[in-house]
Amino acid sequence: MILSKERILTTHVGSLPRNETLSDLLVRREDGEAIDKDQLAREMDLAVHRVVDKQAAAGIDIANDGEQQRVGFQTYVPQRMSGFAGESKRRRGRDFEEFPELVTLLMQRFPKRSRMQNAPEAQAELHYLDTAPIEQEIARLQRAAGPANFVECFMTAPSPGIISSTMLNAFYNSQEAYLAAIAREMRNEYLAIHKAGLLLQIDSPDLAMDRSMFYRDLSDAEFIKAAELHVAAINKGIEGIPRDRVRLHCCWGNWDGPHIHDVPLELILPVLYQANVGALSIEFANPRHQHEYQALRRHPLPKNMALIPGTIDTTTNIVEHPQVVARRIQEAVAAVGDRERVIASADCGFGTFTGREWVIEPAVWLKLKALREGADIASTRLWGRG
Repeated sequence: MILSKERILTTHVGSLPRNETLSDLLVRREDGEAIDKDQLAREMDLAVHRVVDKQAAAGIDIANDGEQQRVGFQTYVPQRMSGFAGESKRRRGRDFEEFPELVTLLMQRFPKRSRMQNAPEAQAELHYLDTAPIEQEIARLQRAAGPANFVECFMTAPSPGIISSTMLNAFYNSQEAYLAAIAREMRNEYLAIHKAGLLLQIDSPDLAMDRSMFYRDLSDAEFIKAAELHVAAINKGIEGIPRDRVRLHCCWGNWDGPHIHDVPLELILPVLYQANVGALSIEFANPRHQHEYQALRRHPLPKNMALIPGTIDTTTNIVEHPQVVARRIQEAVAAVGDRERVIASADCGFGTFTGREWVIEPAVWLKLKALREGADIASTRLWGRG
C-alpha cells in the first residue's frame, strides 16, 4: 500500500453506480436467465472504462473498477462456487423490523433488486470453480486504468464472514466450520487479486453491521467472540499476502435508516486490530458515527496500520463542501497522530447492490470531486503550506 509523505491521498470503498442496461443484464444473469455473453462483456468494458475515467477526472488516487462487473459486493459469490442452492432466509436489520415504513420506502424506491435477503444457501461442500471470472475482472480494470495516472488500483472481495451471513449455512456442522470452508475457497480470489499486483480490499461489514442482523440475539461478549472468529477466517484466507497489500472495510450497513442499534466502534475496534491488514476503512461521515474518533484515541491505531476514514456520506445526495471534508480529514489525522497514515475516502459504496443506489449518479462524481478538493485543503494545512 502506497502512503504519501507529501499530501493526503484519496480513494473510495468500491462500488459505483451501474447503468440501466448493465444492471438488467447482471440481475438476469443472477436469476439464471440466458443472456448474450458478448453483450454483457461489451457493457462491462464500456462501464469499467467510464467509471475509471470518472475517478481520474474527480482526482481519485487509488481507484478500481467500481464493481461494475458484479451484481452485488458479496452476492455474486454463488456464481463462482459450487455448493450453493435453494434460498436463504436472511434476517433483516433491526431498523427494517422496527420501522416498517422504511421497508415500504425501500420497495417504492428500489422495485428491481438483486438477491440480497433471498440469496442461495450452502447445501453442499463449497468448491471455487474457476479463477477465470476474477482474472477477467482484473484484466478489464487493468486495461481501463492503464492510461490513467493513478497512484495504484485496488479490487474488492467479500470476507468469509459476510458471505456466511448472507448465504446461510445449511450443510456444515458449525458456523466455524462454514467460515473455514469459505476462507479456504475465497483464498483463490484473494490470491488472484494480489498476484495481479492490485491492492486487495476485503469487504467485511459483518464485523459491525451483523451486530444488529445475524448476531442480534447474542450478548456483546458473545458477539465479540463471533467477530473474532470472522477475523480469524479473514487472516486464514489472506495468509501469505503481505499485510501492506490488504485493506479491510468495515461498516454499519449502507442504508438510509435510523441506525439506532449500531454497535459502538469502541467495542469492535480491538477486534479489527486483530486483522493482518495494512489499513482499516471505517465510516465516519455517517451522522450516527461522526463522534467515533474518540474510540481511536482510547484504542490507538497500531503503527503498522493506516486509517481510511469515510469523509463523505454515501446515502445522501447532499454534496459535502470541501471545507467539511478537510475538517473531517484533519480530525482523522488528529486521532491517528500521523498525517501520512490517513487516506481520505467515502463511507461505503455508491452501488452496493445493482439497482439500489441511494445517491444519484451526478452527485456521486461531485462528491468524489469534493473529496479531492477537501484532501487538498487538508494537505495544505497539515503540511503547513501557504
